[in-house]
Amino acid sequence: MSVAIENFVKAIYKNKINDVKNTKPGNIAKLLGISNAAATDMAKSLASKNLLNYEKYKALKLTKTGEKLALNVIRKHRLWEAFLHKTFEMSLHEIHREAELLEHETSDFLANKISDYLGNPKFDPHGDPIPNANGEITTIDTSISLSNTKEGKNYIISRLMSDDKEFFDFCALNGLKYGNNVLVTKQFSKNKMTQISINNNTILLNEDFTNIIYVNEIN
Repeated sequence: MSVAIENFVKAIYKNKINDVKNTKPGNIAKLLGISNAAATDMAKSLASKNLLNYEKYKALKLTKTGEKLALNVIRKHRLWEAFLHKTFEMSLHEIHREAELLEHETSDFLANKISDYLGNPKFDPHGDPIPNANGEITTIDTSISLSNTKEGKNYIISRLMSDDKEFFDFCALNGLKYGNNVLVTKQFSKNKMTQISINNNTILLNEDFTNIIYVNEIN
């Protein structure tokens, strides 16, 4: 499959899973930086290949074949992120940037070798689940966003859902890292801000951050 096709089905899958935007061609076009007409043409072409279902003015839906292709690309991306982070200690933004290129040049054989070398990880360094070789995500996501946490509770960071460099730079400076513990000390619901304590530091975060930092409560 071409890079354009792989990126298109991946964008549809991620938009649907993240529940941030719907999967109409216009939204996929914006995400990929292409015109609405180009997105519509691609959708029609992929529908003829049985990779998605296309209806005019409606959200795009991947077929089972299309979803498996998307998950295969995502698997390679997240395995590369895990490899680059472990081997070269690259930042979360750097591993994402490089994995965007490497995912399209990686055979299934090499992806399986990387997975074996890493001990078949279930999650990448951002906390995103890594699909297995059959294109299945076997983990159950019970995490919630920081914006939905309760005051006085301890949580463990389980996912950082972004690809923005400034976001990751901020997280690195403040210890907001996958697997680290945080204490929610105050929820400012009217102003949509959350105050947390981490590594003996107090940080006040607005909803731009708290909506993309996911955690699990520590019982």
